[in-house]
Amino acid sequence: MNWRTYISICAVLLLTACQELPAYLAGDTTLARAGKTALRLRDVESVVPRGVTGDDSVALVETYVDRWVRKQLKLQEAEVLFSSSEDDIAKMVEEYRQALLIRKLEQHYVDTGIDTTFTASEIAEYYNAHKTDFRLDWPVVKGRIVRFGEDFRQARRLKELMGSSSATDQRDFDDICFKNDFTVSDFREQWVDFTEFLSYLPTVRSQNYDRILSSSAVQEMRDDRSHYYFKIDAVRREGETVPLERLQSTIRRILFNQRRGEVIRRHEEELYMRSVENGEAKIYGREKSAGQDTNND
Repeated sequence: MNWRTYISICAVLLLTACQELPAYLAGDTTLARAGKTALRLRDVESVVPRGVTGDDSVALVETYVDRWVRKQLKLQEAEVLFSSSEDDIAKMVEEYRQALLIRKLEQHYVDTGIDTTFTASEIAEYYNAHKTDFRLDWPVVKGRIVRFGEDFRQARRLKELMGSSSATDQRDFDDICFKNDFTVSDFREQWVDFTEFLSYLPTVRSQNYDRILSSSAVQEMRDDRSHYYFKIDAVRREGETVPLERLQSTIRRILFNQRRGEVIRRHEEELYMRSVENGEAKIYGREKSAGQDTNND
């Protein structure tokens, strides 16, 4: 029986999950061997998914067996070459196992004992106490931009309405923009990078536009096809404190990590104290040292 025929029969048996196998193809049938390590039929039962048949199943098994042999050969060569490092490797494996267990335990503490709700006052309190830690690397602004065609006859009226503080005028501004299908980019309720704000205007990257940050009036620009009005309502410049609105998620992560650390430390201390009290843990010599200190007093 050649190798591919042998694998084909094994693949079929794996797929059909036969209860009664020929003696020479039982669950301990050897598919491959590398040194003293053998790969048996039962070891590859999970390799071929349900529904895979024919050549596909044979190819899966062949690939798995080939990779298994190569892996075993490399492991055996590594064991020979690095036999003197066996203790170091075992130590590293044990340290990694311990680290995984402790990490899993700490995550259990966090999952069962942490409150992930942060109030606005808690976030604001942290922000106010750490303002110096949050500095802008570039300006951010709040404002609005409207783009309309050069042939619009009520441009002056539109500009007046845009700059007005009257709620009625603002509604009229919105109505005109809506009826005429003007493009309005509204950033009045959120801080955006100044560069992003400029990207909605006909600007040139090589030029500096910091001068427009100094005015809160309605300003304007033009290109070949359109007219733009824009108004900057608020500015935070480079080096100033980052607005709280832009730090909400960052501060939540910081507060979460703080709570996480507190939860882990509390459980660790409770475990330590409980173990010392019931005699499961003891640090030898500590009681004697404490007694000597008392006598010296």
